[in-house]
Amino acid sequence: MTTIPRIAAYADELTAIRRDFHAHPEIGFEEVRTSGIVAEKLASWGVEVHRGIGRTGVVGIIDGKRPGPSVGLRADMDALPILESADVPWRSTKPGTMHACGHDGHTTMLLGAARYLAETRDFPGRAVCIFQPAEEGLGGARAMLADKLFERFPCDEIYGLHNTPAGPRHEVSVRAGPTMAAADFFDIHIKGRGSHGALPQQANDPTMIAVTIAQAMQTIVSRNVDPLRAAVVSITQIHAGAAYNVVPETAHLAGTVRCFDPDVRILVRRRVEELARGIAAGFGATVEVDYRDVFSVTMNGEVQTDAVAEIAREIVGPDLTRIAEEPMMGSEDFADMLHRVPGAYFFLGMAPGASLHNSAYTFDDAILPVGASMLARLAERRTAALANAG
Repeated sequence: MTTIPRIAAYADELTAIRRDFHAHPEIGFEEVRTSGIVAEKLASWGVEVHRGIGRTGVVGIIDGKRPGPSVGLRADMDALPILESADVPWRSTKPGTMHACGHDGHTTMLLGAARYLAETRDFPGRAVCIFQPAEEGLGGARAMLADKLFERFPCDEIYGLHNTPAGPRHEVSVRAGPTMAAADFFDIHIKGRGSHGALPQQANDPTMIAVTIAQAMQTIVSRNVDPLRAAVVSITQIHAGAAYNVVPETAHLAGTVRCFDPDVRILVRRRVEELARGIAAGFGATVEVDYRDVFSVTMNGEVQTDAVAEIAREIVGPDLTRIAEEPMMGSEDFADMLHRVPGAYFFLGMAPGASLHNSAYTFDDAILPVGASMLARLAERRTAALANAG
């Protein structure tokens, strides 16, 4: 390992910060304490701080020793509505809320990079440190963009990272082009007619309608989507009724769609709506479909991907630098920033453990200096490369 020595020297401080964030998680757009600590730390290191961007977002501006281009570094801050089961001393103090995706670690890594860059400033131009709220499906990136993030703080390139508990520890993985899928969320509300559970002939049972719609939607990928194009349709919620002997009036389905091709995205949406409305009408019920574009496709630039890989080979070594062959069906709202500014999103392996979004998930603090070093070097190297090219 060749992490930046200055960053490695305050690894214990980074660990303490990360564990404090973990013990006090905040869900999307409620990151008041978290963003306050971020702003306080940045200011104490002489970083120019801007708050309230995208509601609870924070931007730190670090100017180098000479004029030049700007490179953005982004981390997410929000937690998830999950009850933590991991038995660690720094476990969540808020029952039902936990950092089950490692955003506490991402925020800490960017703080580590920001501290180093503020202390050294050995680069041309500017590092723009973006601490984003509400990544977990609530549109935090879009909220920051709506607040004119890049008009106020222009960036020539932008970079972000995510931990992966699949391991191996310290492995950096990146690929050019489509890296993570687009994601849509949907809610289907069915209105039928209830009855006594012993008299189903008097009802128009929305539970059966929901089950029929759910089964029919599984034919979209198998029978409507070109088999050479990837797509996922997952029903993740079915809600109906509250008693053993009552046929309910209403039922609710919810789920997600993932794909890479914009034409497939349009096709799947159309079929979800057609099936829901057609099946409900066939049963004599009414239905409302709320279908939402939540995440864009995460697209990495080739130049920026090569830059990540080059720096990874220096920091973690060639054996732990991997160019991924296949994209992932997971989604990431950093994609919306990449649609505005060229950049790259990469993954940093942890010691293998429970998966992301799992109540037993634990963050591997050993990777904090590595992630911080990657981000810091990207700011230094890419500002210099862009300055030389310009």
